Amino acid sequence: MITELTKGVYWVGVVDWALRHFHGFELTTHRGSSYNAYLITDEKTVLVDTVWGPFQEQLIENIREVIDPAKIDIVVANHAEIDHSGSLPAVMRHAPKATVIVSKRGLESVEGHFHQPWNFQAVQTGDKVSIGKRELIFVEAPMLHWPDSMFTYLTGDNILMPNDAFGQHYANAFRFNDEVDQEELYEEALKYYANILTPFSGMVSKKIEEVLALNLPVSMIAPSHGIIWRKDPLQIVKKYQEWASQVPEKTAVIIYDSMWDGTRHMAEAIGDGLAAENIPYKTFYMPTADRNDVITEIFKTKAVIVGSPTFNQGLLPTITPILEDLKGLKFQNKIGAAFGCYGWSGESVKIIEDHLATCKIPVITEGIRAKWQPKPDDLARCREFGSTVAGAIRK
Repeated sequence: MITELTKGVYWVGVVDWALRHFHGFELTTHRGSSYNAYLITDEKTVLVDTVWGPFQEQLIENIREVIDPAKIDIVVANHAEIDHSGSLPAVMRHAPKATVIVSKRGLESVEGHFHQPWNFQAVQTGDKVSIGKRELIFVEAPMLHWPDSMFTYLTGDNILMPNDAFGQHYANAFRFNDEVDQEELYEEALKYYANILTPFSGMVSKKIEEVLALNLPVSMIAPSHGIIWRKDPLQIVKKYQEWASQVPEKTAVIIYDSMWDGTRHMAEAIGDGLAAENIPYKTFYMPTADRNDVITEIFKTKAVIVGSPTFNQGLLPTITPILEDLKGLKFQNKIGAAFGCYGWSGESVKIIEDHLATCKIPVITEGIRAKWQPKPDDLARCREFGSTVAGAIRK
């Protein structure tokens, strides 16, 4: 069902209740998602973004509830990724004379995806296009989160349509932030930021400062996934500024795998050491933990403690993917530590420490190892290890 945001501005997107994995299997979406597209009717008719290709017919039907799709004059493609642009060919079949507005980098990426001789118009920050009583103003936003990303601002109604920024993977029966569960909304907004935008935090801060410096009034923020911010819309901008600063909580996250429970016992003892020092912590057994949920917890925390027994002179394979995530996401202001059992060669702890170093997560104490099953004195050392990490967290 379409939703009128303000007079003449409509949400014509699609709610995908069934979605559980995004970007293939890169990101879990426990609460589904939505693909938000916005139709503006003025002297000219504008469609801002489309939806993922499998939902193209639903998009066209939604548009048809407001206006004949053939009357679309302008299609704005804020970002070429297929979850936003996948229905662009279907829209252009209905409105072949429409102008496709893209960023300068989008000129390459959109054409590169679809290889169509559409009527493109490339814009840059500050460019304006009159659509009648209102104007579209464009703001380039490279690496938020693709090089081609940009924001579109609608004057008069003061609506910012920032594509992937300020969004969430969150399917809901309602469209606006004042209509939904606030805890769920912010859980999904933080998960979205932590797993997608963390590497670009410096750019996020600069782009927010740049947008605020334009002194554009903002009555609504309408992202391309999830809920639209209409009540105190700048609250999510303030949250992004906070998240971009990456100031961690004084907590710890323990992630581990264990072959015959030895490393598990070590993880539990390390947790006891943290708790004895009044440092909150969470423990995740990686064969059953959701990696994206764990990443969100790591984003919030100060200390990342990683454990694995030595397996084939390396790590158990469930640990390697999240270590690669740590490297790619470029977390800041973290400290790290490593632990694990071994039977023969015992390389796992050193491998973890070396990887943390490549992630620029300083190892704050020598890793702890136990041969075979940890003995009582090994577990006592683990508790002391947890206490040492707790002291480093407090600093």
